[in-house]
Amino acid sequence: MDVRGTRGPRGNQDQRSQGLGFGGSTTGVLSTPLVSTGQQQGYSASVWLSRRDKLEHSQQKCIVIFALVCCFAVLVALIFSAVDIWDEDEDGITEENCSKSCRAVLVENIPDDITFSDNATLHLPLSDGLHDLLDRARRVVEIVSPLWLLNSSDYESSFQPAARQGRVLLSRLQGLKAAGINLKISSGITDSTELMSLDKDAEVHYVNMTALTRGHLHSSFWVVDRKHFYFGSASMDWRSLATRKELGVMVYDCSCLALDLHRVFSLYWGLQFKDFIPSFWSKRIFALFNRDAPLEFTLNNTKAQAYVSTSPDVFIPKDRSSDLEAISRVIQEARRFIYISITDYLPLLNGNTNRYWSRIDGLIREALILRKVRVRLLISCWEKTHPLTFNFIWSLRSLCMEQANCSLEAKFFSPREQRDGSLQGINHNRFMVTDKAIYLGNLDWVGNEFTFNAGAGLVISQPEGIEDRNTTVVDQLRAAFERDWFSRYTRSLQANKIPVCNKHQINRLVPIKTSLLDSALGPIRAGPHDTGPAPIRNRPRDSDQAAGKTSHHDDKVELIKMTHQGEANGLDPIIDNIGQVKMSHPNNRQVKIKVNYHDNEMETHSQAAESSGSREISNGSL
Repeated sequence: MDVRGTRGPRGNQDQRSQGLGFGGSTTGVLSTPLVSTGQQQGYSASVWLSRRDKLEHSQQKCIVIFALVCCFAVLVALIFSAVDIWDEDEDGITEENCSKSCRAVLVENIPDDITFSDNATLHLPLSDGLHDLLDRARRVVEIVSPLWLLNSSDYESSFQPAARQGRVLLSRLQGLKAAGINLKISSGITDSTELMSLDKDAEVHYVNMTALTRGHLHSSFWVVDRKHFYFGSASMDWRSLATRKELGVMVYDCSCLALDLHRVFSLYWGLQFKDFIPSFWSKRIFALFNRDAPLEFTLNNTKAQAYVSTSPDVFIPKDRSSDLEAISRVIQEARRFIYISITDYLPLLNGNTNRYWSRIDGLIREALILRKVRVRLLISCWEKTHPLTFNFIWSLRSLCMEQANCSLEAKFFSPREQRDGSLQGINHNRFMVTDKAIYLGNLDWVGNEFTFNAGAGLVISQPEGIEDRNTTVVDQLRAAFERDWFSRYTRSLQANKIPVCNKHQINRLVPIKTSLLDSALGPIRAGPHDTGPAPIRNRPRDSDQAAGKTSHHDDKVELIKMTHQGEANGLDPIIDNIGQVKMSHPNNRQVKIKVNYHDNEMETHSQAAESSGSREISNGSL
């Protein structure tokens, strides 16, 4: 068998071996390493390309993941940009385990020169209630107030001994830090010297309301240890403890409502120095209760429902009812009576042009006409009372003309005028009570207040048919209203007279320019919405213009003469519906109103730190 002729793999291998050993052709020898090297290079290149593709793919994944993480972080930042409360806890209090067995006490400040009958209803003094809250404090006291002016001057304290109560309260607040109690204050006043002095003893956050809503922070409440709270009309002003008539409520051992009110405080707290209103709110400030899902609890051993409302609409997070919604619900559910005690009532939106603001006014009209509910309005009569207030009240009263079972009564609470011309005893109450519920608020019932200013409200409803009605807050507040209503400090609105709310103001302005009297005695009808018997002066016919000018001048001279002569005899000026002035003896307690009024446009920050309190500061009155 010829071995050389053998074919196959091993034969080829033997030939390559022979060529390698005996000097045959070297072609096969050189090509083999080249092919092997090329294959290795190709393999390496493919591996490198594969790795590069994987690396690029991984980098793309990282970029996408990083972008998603950044987007998520930005989203979270936006969601929680409103309130920075990451380090805040709520003491383990939740809606499920909070206290629902509560006790409430009405508190009032009654100025020394206002006295009621011996059997009149009186409540715990406001200063005593605030000091009682401080006695109960263990961890934290949270305060929102539209005004900070507790430290009265020596001159003020000299003729108002009660003004010293403000100094005492301020001293106690300054001592909380030494007792290991954290004092937190939220305010819209950035230039308060008193807050600056408190800065070393408290944490103070400022809300830039001018940038946020072009309004002011008018909320007024305390929250103590997320357990007790005060809610009412009084601000941290010595006059709220001395010369102004205030009303509020102290609620004890009620962590459910206190926690909800704490969340309102947290909203203000987190808005420090922000110049925009966030699109998203933190879940930590969502409302726990609202008008459709109120808190079911026990108050003074009787069943009750309650919730907290806020204003304006842009300040309302998820599940929170607005003040207007709360007022609407309380009015709509009333069946027998609606009693309203308010500092100012003016259903207008003031700005470049005045517009009728029907939100509350329309609800009262519906209650009168459609449901035949009895309505009583007790409005403060003071130097800032807008004359159009009387037109709107006359318009409401005209609805009941020749209407069976329709009753609207209106009275004005007139403060006492001091020897220096200042006013004392202004009725600063802001509440409503019906046969079923109460509404305590921080805002006057003026369109601009609910549109631009930040305020809060508290609604408490209790069922009828309870044997001991004196234990319910609803009946206690009703008794307080009726005490004021029948007191000697209120006067009914008469159909043919414009009340004069501030004699001191009219005395000061009469001698200046008689043209001012034209605006005071001229038409003040609100427009097509005011259908009541508005107190306007009859305008002369064209044929009587010449004679009218002469007689009108004589009227003004006579008005000045009568005013001065009447005051010399101890009489007060009364302007009737045809522009004539009559003098009334002070014993008749005729209410008063100033002549020169402004159009209630939004005031500057220094003038409107509080809807009525700061106005007294700017005017130097008490």
